[in-house]
Amino acid sequence: MVPVSQLLALKGQDLYRLRPEDPVIDAIQLMADKGVGALLVMEGDRLVGILSERDYARKVILKGRSSKDTPISAIMTPAPLVTVSSKSRTKECMRLMTDRRIRHLPVVDDGKVVGMLSIGDLVRSIIEGLEGEVEQLKQYIAG
Repeated sequence: MVPVSQLLALKGQDLYRLRPEDPVIDAIQLMADKGVGALLVMEGDRLVGILSERDYARKVILKGRSSKDTPISAIMTPAPLVTVSSKSRTKECMRLMTDRRIRHLPVVDDGKVVGMLSIGDLVRSIIEGLEGEVEQLKQYIAG
């Protein structure tokens, strides 16, 4: 299992974020533009929450709120959040996501957000690792 720092290096460390006072419609547009399912909610460099498509579906659509008039702070999952460091391993991240039933993990080192992982990032990494092991086993068996 590889460290999170390696996943971020391969994935890139783009941080998509908005402020708590921004309207939800801005968040949905940014998620659509960037092809992501969650955004960091930050005040300056401080992580104050996370906003996911699930938050939007459950707290805006189902409650009949307006995406234009509702601030992100009204529907985000507020801090303290489940986070990992860049030294964490993929197995630990998968366990956290499974146990906590979450799909996104902010990566925080020394109080600074350095990236975000999705369940898809972790699954992709695990599959690639298993494919590599299978290939090594095939070569070993073939001699």
